[in-house]
Amino acid sequence: MAYISKRNRRKEKEKQTAADNRRELIAAGFKRRDLLKMGLLTSAGMLIPKKGLSARPLNTRGSFDDDEPNSPPTTPFQELMPRLPVLAPVASLTPAPTIAPNTAAGEARTVAHQAFAQFPPQRFYEMSEQAGTALMAPPGELPPQTIWGFNGITPGPLIVERYGVLGRPQDGSILLRLRNNLPAENGGFGLPSVTEHLHNGHTPLESDGFPCFFMERGQFYDHHYPNVYAGVNSTHPGVGDVKEALHTLWYHDHRIDHTAENTYKGLAGAYILFNEFDTGNENTGFRLPSFGDGQNPLTSFDIYMVINDKVFDNQTGLLKFDLFNTDGILGDKFLVNGKIQPVLHVSPRRYRFRWLNTGPSRFYQLFLLGPNNSTKPFWQISNDGNLLERPVQVNSSRISVAERVDVIVDFTNDAGKTFFMENRLEQEDGRGPTGDVLGAGQGDKILKIIVDGPVVPDNSVNPATIPAGTYFYGFPNTNDAPRITRTFRFERGNGQWQINGQLVGGCNQAPRFAIKRNTVEKWIFQNNSGGWQHPIHMHFEEFQTLSINGNAPSGTGLITKGRKDVFRLEHNMEATVYLRIRDFVGRFPLHCHNVVHEDHAMMLLGIIDDVGDNKTQP
Repeated sequence: MAYISKRNRRKEKEKQTAADNRRELIAAGFKRRDLLKMGLLTSAGMLIPKKGLSARPLNTRGSFDDDEPNSPPTTPFQELMPRLPVLAPVASLTPAPTIAPNTAAGEARTVAHQAFAQFPPQRFYEMSEQAGTALMAPPGELPPQTIWGFNGITPGPLIVERYGVLGRPQDGSILLRLRNNLPAENGGFGLPSVTEHLHNGHTPLESDGFPCFFMERGQFYDHHYPNVYAGVNSTHPGVGDVKEALHTLWYHDHRIDHTAENTYKGLAGAYILFNEFDTGNENTGFRLPSFGDGQNPLTSFDIYMVINDKVFDNQTGLLKFDLFNTDGILGDKFLVNGKIQPVLHVSPRRYRFRWLNTGPSRFYQLFLLGPNNSTKPFWQISNDGNLLERPVQVNSSRISVAERVDVIVDFTNDAGKTFFMENRLEQEDGRGPTGDVLGAGQGDKILKIIVDGPVVPDNSVNPATIPAGTYFYGFPNTNDAPRITRTFRFERGNGQWQINGQLVGGCNQAPRFAIKRNTVEKWIFQNNSGGWQHPIHMHFEEFQTLSINGNAPSGTGLITKGRKDVFRLEHNMEATVYLRIRDFVGRFPLHCHNVVHEDHAMMLLGIIDDVGDNKTQP
């Protein structure tokens, strides 16, 4: 045992030395291309396993073991889980928004708003992207962290909006003005050149957060969000298709080559859409647990939870990001709404939890661990931002990076009990999960939930009592003939992440393919990267899964059925998906949402126009 202990101490010292030396390379401004020229990168694009530079040997899975020293210890379940503050609208904006870019006043936008006149904004919001200070652990255990956030906080404020009603779709339209007030100095990582993406929004593409539509320091950018159902200008003119309703969205930085470090540094927030069916009031519509004001625990039972993992420097205690890691970054500290392993107090009644995984690279399989290592079932009601046909009772939900699930948890008979939100999905590196699901109590406990709140009325529907058949909207049809079938191979070549054998290239590169507006396409996703997994995200429209490895998608368990905007492309998988592209034109990306893979070129830039092309393998 003494020999093993000495070996481990030596290994930890080598890890620390390697981390210190990499830190010096970053501080000196070295880029990956510089290290390649110096012979310090392997053919796989990783730092060579050289003593004093990289302490990571190849493991049995063919990738590198993590050589980052562990974070300093923190005490779990000491601090309350924050509820996200709701962003309030402003009466007006100065200068007033314009359809054409107001470059003279400092606007970074270069493309005119294409739906501003049709859906004039009814409300205005303003946020500043700026540095802030966050306490992520109990006082005295980690120092205050300098983060980049929206209004200086992370997660950013929760934006709560509603669709317009029949005959007045424009009532949901808003305009969000973002200002770039980030500092020039980044403290080791992050680029103060940004673009904000409303993830899963049916948004005109000039406001979508295209990765090359940069906003530099001192500039502002007006994002127009019509908040209308897809099909409003095509298949369901003037109204849109309610079966395309979105509910749980989020926003984050999407700057090409720097999405991972900027979101990891804090540039991410949450967005909710209600309508006359999913109303936010448990006495009306689908009667899901009430949102209230989002803050009062006696009236607000719809809770957004932003989940991510981070690693902290074991010498300084400060947030750390390895710029030389292209596999994927796994943290050893788990945060919910910006706090490491917090506590949530609830009343004995039903709750709606909205779970979002912001990454950067970890997948989760979330269980509710109860007394005596029991597993508490719950009801999953959504995939990503989209409601299922009806609630499905499950024991767990799996979410890769950028996926969301809404669940209904019934604590009615659990007064006095304590539960833990537990991740039991084993993952050792950026490849993705190993496939092993750990036993009850053997995973990472992310959140402690104590049922000790007062008894309050519960007028929400009990999912167990819903009659057979569709309860929510149902799904749009998949019977219309596709105009074209395209294949996208997600693969690895020469140590780089590629789609169909190519890197993303630069912002001046011509679009790789063109989709004809208001048509249907069928896409085939192929994972040709060996043991790696990739959460694939298409901007602007959701898709429906037709088959996975030749089989119809499942409607239970680890749900893949329904409308999604992130497809979890697992080991050696081939999936066929069906999507309609409607209403607006412009450029868009298709990419892996393991944001480390995305930043290292696993992205493809396309365009929607009124002509399209016939490239079957863009």
